[in-house]
Amino acid sequence: MTKKKVHIIIGIILFVLALAAAAAGTFYWLVFTPQFHPAEKSFVYIDRDDTADSVFHKVEMAGNPSHTWGYQWMADYKDYASNVHTGRYAILPDDDAYHLLSRLLRGYQEPLNVTVPSVRTFDRLAGSLGRQLMIDSVEVAQILADSTLIHRMGYDKTSLPCLIVPDTYEMYWNITPETLMERLQKEHDAYWDSQRKSRAQAIGLTPAEVVTLASIVEEETANDGEKPMVAGLYMNRLHKKMLLQADPTVKFALQDAGRRRILNSDLKVDSPYNTYLYAGLPPGPIRVPSKVGIEAVLNYAHHDYIFMCAKEDFSGTHNFAVTLAQHMQNARRYQAALNARGVRR
Repeated sequence: MTKKKVHIIIGIILFVLALAAAAAGTFYWLVFTPQFHPAEKSFVYIDRDDTADSVFHKVEMAGNPSHTWGYQWMADYKDYASNVHTGRYAILPDDDAYHLLSRLLRGYQEPLNVTVPSVRTFDRLAGSLGRQLMIDSVEVAQILADSTLIHRMGYDKTSLPCLIVPDTYEMYWNITPETLMERLQKEHDAYWDSQRKSRAQAIGLTPAEVVTLASIVEEETANDGEKPMVAGLYMNRLHKKMLLQADPTVKFALQDAGRRRILNSDLKVDSPYNTYLYAGLPPGPIRVPSKVGIEAVLNYAHHDYIFMCAKEDFSGTHNFAVTLAQHMQNARRYQAALNARGVRR
């Protein structure tokens, strides 16, 4: 072979190697170099109706990319259009196309903190969870009203609030309604451990009864420091076999939680929840109480009070009394304050 041919062959080889190096460099630049630059970790929420195109738009909005050529090429190459997974996915500062697409393709999502609130109604609970999760409030409401599922879990319509233990839990954004119920049951069982069950037994109540009383305490006062006092008052009444005569149970029976004044005629509403007519605790909780309310019952304050009346300064706290005469004095001051403000109902 002549020297000229050798030079030509070497030149061709070098040219091919240069092309290969350029292609490899371009590929590396497109796929593995940082191209997403959010100020801090950001998230893409992929819903059930999202497509590859809508996900791309969300990635652009959340990721602050310097370019998207690598993302688009890899999404086409990996056929992301056929592998869109719902969920909450992180975009990290200086993320590259390979690692971001790998998370999206494999469904490697990140959980979020979901607050299960203390609420008066399941409609409010459904609304709150629907705002935080992929499932909407209608789906949450439907699963909470599924009598077959509820019965299988050991509850009914009246006792279902006992299932809910308000707190902030780590969940996946795309959790299904069924899995959500399973998670709530798991958290309930974890909360009601042997120690709390023993404490409930020691005060003569079942866990469901503790939650029921806690729901009344919660409606009586928003002042956390006062809740053990209120719980102790109702425990005194239970021990003395007295009617609880809790105004919040009358409001629940009337389905009018916002009422500020209970009239004598209201006390006659015939409902098992009306503790002015029926002895003992009502059939179930009148709301989903907070952990603070539950703990206030489990660790209620020991005192001799059996009467209470809202303070006339409308501070949200109460005047407590041992005798009926003391209570009537407190009540007259409160009634006068209501009259002065023109509160009729």
